[in-house]
Amino acid sequence: MSSTALRMSTMFLRTLREDPADADVDSAKLLQRAGYVRKAAPGIWTWLPLGLKVLNKIEAVIREEMNGIGAQEVHFPALLPREPYEATHRWEEYGENLFRLKDRHDADYLLAPTHEEMFTLLVKDMYSSYKDLPVTLYQIQTKYRDEFRPRAGLIRGREFVMKDAYSFTIDEEGMRKAYMDERGAYERVFQRLDLPYVPVFAMSGPMGGSASEEFLAPMPIGEDTFALAPSGKAWNVEALTTPAVPEVDCSATPAATKRPTPDAKTIEKMVTCADAMYPREDGRGWAATDILKNVAIVVKHTEDEEHPEGWREVVVIGVPGDRQVDMKRLEAQFAPFEIEEAGEEDLKKHPELVPGYIGPMVLGPQGKVAGVDEPVRYLVDAHIARGSAWFTGADEHEVDYYDLVYGRDFEADGTVEAVEVRHGDMSPDGSGPLSFERGVEIGQVFQLGLKYSKALDLKVLDQNGKAVPVWMGCYGIGVSRVLACIAEIHHDDKGLAWPSIIAPAQVHVVATGKDEAAFDAAEKLVAELEERGIEVIYDDRRKVSPGVKFKDAELIGVPLIAVVGRDTVNNGTIEVRDRNGENSVAVPVADAAAEIAGRL
Repeated sequence: MSSTALRMSTMFLRTLREDPADADVDSAKLLQRAGYVRKAAPGIWTWLPLGLKVLNKIEAVIREEMNGIGAQEVHFPALLPREPYEATHRWEEYGENLFRLKDRHDADYLLAPTHEEMFTLLVKDMYSSYKDLPVTLYQIQTKYRDEFRPRAGLIRGREFVMKDAYSFTIDEEGMRKAYMDERGAYERVFQRLDLPYVPVFAMSGPMGGSASEEFLAPMPIGEDTFALAPSGKAWNVEALTTPAVPEVDCSATPAATKRPTPDAKTIEKMVTCADAMYPREDGRGWAATDILKNVAIVVKHTEDEEHPEGWREVVVIGVPGDRQVDMKRLEAQFAPFEIEEAGEEDLKKHPELVPGYIGPMVLGPQGKVAGVDEPVRYLVDAHIARGSAWFTGADEHEVDYYDLVYGRDFEADGTVEAVEVRHGDMSPDGSGPLSFERGVEIGQVFQLGLKYSKALDLKVLDQNGKAVPVWMGCYGIGVSRVLACIAEIHHDDKGLAWPSIIAPAQVHVVATGKDEAAFDAAEKLVAELEERGIEVIYDDRRKVSPGVKFKDAELIGVPLIAVVGRDTVNNGTIEVRDRNGENSVAVPVADAAAEIAGRL
């Protein structure tokens, strides 16, 4: 039987002693130094033999869990036509993140960032009856996104490997069951890979649909911030909701008054002006918390029958003066539309809005009373309590309102999550104050609902012969990103330290010195291990020093190292130790294979 051991003398491998100059995180440094990947271009990586072995093992774990819940594997092309993505508006919505190209016939194509449209059309092409459902399909495929600034090695690249799955059911109940099946499979995948994870309530974003959760791997280099409650529940910052704030008794609040506040367009100047001109009788100074700040934004709507080229809507958001607007959180409230700060030209179309002195009395429900023909929509942040009194703009130059009460003097068109979340804010489940952690997104699950089936006319006949749209779920795991996250977590100052389940081999046999007896003993050990089905990397290089071999073994990161040298063989033993140097034992040569097998 031919040997399947990976021999260092012939392996396509070159380890590096120094970190690559442009590697910005530990996983990127170590994966390149240990010879798992090589950089081809920013955000684009070449997989080398060791890296491909680890990647394939991660994929195998994912396939086992997907197949275990009845999902079936397919494989789509990465190069796709424009038309399906135009039907779902994602040709435009993806913006500059989409790789677009034309063929020789001037037809538009894209390199797929995700495949919802293609899965939907495939099921539409093949299935027509409720009897065909439910079905869940998945693929493991290369995806493409034109990241503006690729970073962190494999964690944020332009080309990456992803597992995406899609469930198709006849009703919402079926979609929810499929969602929970996938969610459970994801937890088993990450547990088997020894990758810490936190399920985080999330916004669906451009994917659409209703319920969504992200799986984040907690680590300091993560780009995603998530909020953690004492109960253990976690939320993506965009998905956080503010617990209902109790109504304030305003019966003792005096009637609202207008007062001159010269040169007070900022929060700081408003406080300074109020302290100087209108000191409180009780001696308390004015503070930003007393101010209702009204921020004008623009919602960029897509085209409709009345506005074939799209249109811009000015909206004013009322927030507490001590809080900053979080544009990312706010945009999530308006999805799928984009938002931006209102500019000078936008405000000129609404002369009732006085920059620096915008107040609620010309907005929303109050606008008509104030004589505004088409009042700007007015939303208040969820932290604004009914009955609370505010110092805010009076819609006149250098004039503000004092004691303007929400619910008594003015109303809003609605409530919105608009401000940055702080440490200590109450958690949505009421279990206590929030804390904040950072993490890398390794997976996400969506209840898509009917968005794509309606857009692409995916219908089947139900039990009554009526054509009904199919309910869908979508589920993704970033396979190459998962590999990088495992490397980011499982390493030390000497190199990688892979979990056994995905290591490129289970044991690294190192033959040292020049004594033929050592190499003969190592060859026999390798043969015995292979007979037991144990994967081996064998450092059989003759002219490489023991020190270099040990450094390479620690850098490559296989869980067990077996050292076969002249001294050990002469003593009738082989040293077996964990990758981190612990649990080192000298075992008789004849027992070495059994010792290794027992430790795996």
